[in-house]
Amino acid sequence: MTRGGTFASIDIGTTKICTVVGEMAAENDMRILGVGIAPSEGLSRGMVENIRDATEAIKTSIDKAEKSSGTRILSAHVGVAGQHIACLNNRGIIAIPDRTRPISPDDVTRVLDGARVVSIPTNREIIHVIPRYYVVDGQDHISDPVGMYGTRLDVETHIVTGVDSSIQNLTKCVENVGVQVDGLILEPLASAEAVLDQEEKEQGVVLVDIGGGTTDIALFLEGSVYHTAVLPVGGNHVTRDIVVGLRAPFQAAEEAKRKWGHAIPSMVDAREEITLEAFGSEGSKTELRRRLCEIVQARNEEILEMVTAEVKRAVHDDVISAGIVITGGGAKLQGIDLLAEQVTGWPARVGMPRNLHGLTDLLIDPAYATSVGLLQWAVNEAEASAWHRTPKASLDLSGVWRRLGNWARVLLPE
Repeated sequence: MTRGGTFASIDIGTTKICTVVGEMAAENDMRILGVGIAPSEGLSRGMVENIRDATEAIKTSIDKAEKSSGTRILSAHVGVAGQHIACLNNRGIIAIPDRTRPISPDDVTRVLDGARVVSIPTNREIIHVIPRYYVVDGQDHISDPVGMYGTRLDVETHIVTGVDSSIQNLTKCVENVGVQVDGLILEPLASAEAVLDQEEKEQGVVLVDIGGGTTDIALFLEGSVYHTAVLPVGGNHVTRDIVVGLRAPFQAAEEAKRKWGHAIPSMVDAREEITLEAFGSEGSKTELRRRLCEIVQARNEEILEMVTAEVKRAVHDDVISAGIVITGGGAKLQGIDLLAEQVTGWPARVGMPRNLHGLTDLLIDPAYATSVGLLQWAVNEAEASAWHRTPKASLDLSGVWRRLGNWARVLLPE
């Protein structure tokens, strides 16, 4: 959180780092006060591979956001992703000893603590324990049991874990800039905050965030998250295919993909030609645009097939009534929603952040769904804790000590 009750988020991606400063406006709309975007350095497939370079890139992004907003960023919510992420569902159960009193927030905290007791490798730590629904004396699918009466309280949770070293490396990069990490948020969950409707979550929807190095998946059923996954393939792989197929430099291939790429080659004029930079003595070459689109289509088909297989491992595809919502930088490809419908057989749309005010010119774009969602998550967490100790506030009970340690590392010299 920055000064004056505003909030900050940092989306640390493979291709870009985006820092956003905002505050909650009337009617649950977000007012954006400042944005700072910098190219990523020292990151690969969502994970840090060079702490010094990653720290410098994060510092550049934060400095731009501070200048844009006129606010000093003291702490922020940070997005986490990468191949090291894993998930599982688990149930917590407690008894309510005094049946004459209603269920309290402390009881909710206890049952969530019970759900945290799972067997995971020693090199992993829990990032989220997200309540899917509660059960009070056999009455299930209760969204908030506080104030109800009963003798037994159960909770179905979705647990997200990550590798200790990857989490520590990411946290260290942010702390090196003098910013405290308020919380680590799984990026597809943040993206879902920005682009999904509650109706879609209720009826069954797959959120697919196609980033530069990874594709993040979040499956929602009956209003809550059921399954999450991170696939080790993204937009950079599409660009590398163009480099190989058209023998062009990476940056030229990236520009060609953005300018002329289309997910459905048959929708492009078969005779249309494009000129792009190329290797060799001439320095440029002419290619058919449809050839470029065929390369783009092949890799995006593969990504969507991997998404479909991942979802079908978790649930029967008949429950995905609301279909698939594609966001992230890869969602800017023309025709990606049409290709998604062809490959998956589900309804598809491109998801963009909504209900924004202020400095929104850059952010109303699928590439910034995670950045906006992280900010929304921070606001929701603060609003919940302002009323009482809710499940969201207790998602990471050990986070109290971690935050104290973070402050010590930020404020005290090594």
